[in-house]
Amino acid sequence: MNLPTGLLDRLAVWQDRLQQTYPVRAFERVQTYISSLSGGDKFIAYTLVALIGLASLLSLYALEQSLLVAQPAYGGSLVEGEVGSPRFINPLLAISDADRDLSTLTYAGLMGLSGSGALVPVLAERYEISPDGKTYTFFLRSGLTFSDGSALTADDVVFTVEKTQVSAIKSPQYANWSGVRVAALDPQTVQFTLAKPYAPFLELTTLGILPKHLWKNLPDERFAFSPLQTAPVGAGPFKIKDVSFDSSRIIQSITMVENSSYALGRPYLDSIRFEFYTRGEDLASALADGSVQSAYDVPIKRQNTTTLTAPYARVFAVFWNQNEKQVYTRQEVRRALSLAINRQAIVKNVLGGYATPIMGPVPPSNTITQVAVPSTASPTQAAADVLEHAGWTYDSTARHWSNKKAKTTLDGITLRTSNVPELKKVAAAIKTDWEALGIPVNIELYEPGDLSQNIIRPRKYEALLYGMVIGRDQDLYAFWDSHERNDPGLNVALYANKTVDALLEDARSNTDPTARAADLQKIEDTVAADYPAAFIYAPDFTYAVPASLKGVSLPQIVTPADRFAGVTSWYEVTDAAWPFFATQ
Repeated sequence: MNLPTGLLDRLAVWQDRLQQTYPVRAFERVQTYISSLSGGDKFIAYTLVALIGLASLLSLYALEQSLLVAQPAYGGSLVEGEVGSPRFINPLLAISDADRDLSTLTYAGLMGLSGSGALVPVLAERYEISPDGKTYTFFLRSGLTFSDGSALTADDVVFTVEKTQVSAIKSPQYANWSGVRVAALDPQTVQFTLAKPYAPFLELTTLGILPKHLWKNLPDERFAFSPLQTAPVGAGPFKIKDVSFDSSRIIQSITMVENSSYALGRPYLDSIRFEFYTRGEDLASALADGSVQSAYDVPIKRQNTTTLTAPYARVFAVFWNQNEKQVYTRQEVRRALSLAINRQAIVKNVLGGYATPIMGPVPPSNTITQVAVPSTASPTQAAADVLEHAGWTYDSTARHWSNKKAKTTLDGITLRTSNVPELKKVAAAIKTDWEALGIPVNIELYEPGDLSQNIIRPRKYEALLYGMVIGRDQDLYAFWDSHERNDPGLNVALYANKTVDALLEDARSNTDPTARAADLQKIEDTVAADYPAAFIYAPDFTYAVPASLKGVSLPQIVTPADRFAGVTSWYEVTDAAWPFFATQ
């Protein structure tokens, strides 16, 4: 096709202009200039150009990094140290802290504990509670599997719960599940029926679920001896890869790796290795020299180590046995002995500040207001004032307090407690405080098992320094209801108060959190005013972790295994991502 002559002329002009554009001319001039330079000058010119280019790239990189955000990534590992060695990595038989730690990591329940302490669905997708509070229906997530790849269904849940109810297995969970009926409505639905409403029931459903296909053919009397006790198959966030034994077949170390099929997603950490020690001193040395990276309740101040704290759901007190010594039936005596204890000094000087002074039976929480600890310059004088106001006089020669009207004396105290370092020191501090009041004190120490079996169960003590482990649900029934005064009940103060009995019943049956909190507040205030025990402190849980480990948050601790509540969110490795691509 022939174009008009005028159009051809215009195209030629445009072509000429394009060839003569400024950038091209400037580039050609630079080339011409550089070619005219000497060799040395050329080197300097090229070096300057390279530096300018490098500076530009670095500036762009810095700008990018300032805009990117760090987010957790898969990878990293942790070496944890612990005193004791596991025997039963099984949620039905776990009795030691080591057992519970490993069971928590390898098994999963219908519900679980989040890092903030809230109960969240794990194997369950959702649940429903009947209006009468006696029927709980759980709907399982689809596609659940155990760590061996086998399917997890409602039948596994039923099997696990029914095994806890077999007395021959001797599960520590037996009392929790006795009387609860369980049925699989279909492979994805399981239903529990209670004899009467029990508000803390959801907490029980954190029980780890066993794979029925591996356990069903094992006789009950052989349940505790299965090889699966140390080679477990569960549905938790981690699974066991390797177990190391010593010559006596005692476990020395266990390596766990991530379980990519975990219901809530694989954890960020690739692995956790546990190293087990026979003595706390050995563990402390291993943590200090870096042989292990983390451990709980081990005081440590070391570079690149962070110590986290959380409140224990425990209270420590001196409990009075009025059946052993009648003087403790008098409220002013119990009150005076309680006020004489310098709680702040014990927390500061004995417990290193890792505790909270208390005056009542409920551990510190956001749901109630604690009874205030008296702030007085002289606890001894405050205690003496209480006794004198009630008609007691002190005989410094005989070293006793006496009440002529009541025909009774307070002439000495025998304080019994467990032979463990912390309680020995606390007992010594209490002895000092009571002797400052003029009362001789004799401390008797017992090994924990001996104390439980031969002192606490038969109620053979006049004064007992002891710690109560309160559940996260704060169900105080077993500790303060009058029906629990005798073994196997845990009312070691032999306390009886009809008002408190009614409040305890209402608190455990009422599903309204606000109403339960109101009941707990009344229980705290009423029990504290009666002084059935000298409540002293609620300890803190301490957990030393490497500074490189991020995302660790601790809920209120009932057992040390609760520190792993948010383990899937712990991470060491990070990736950089643009804000709109970053995971929340």
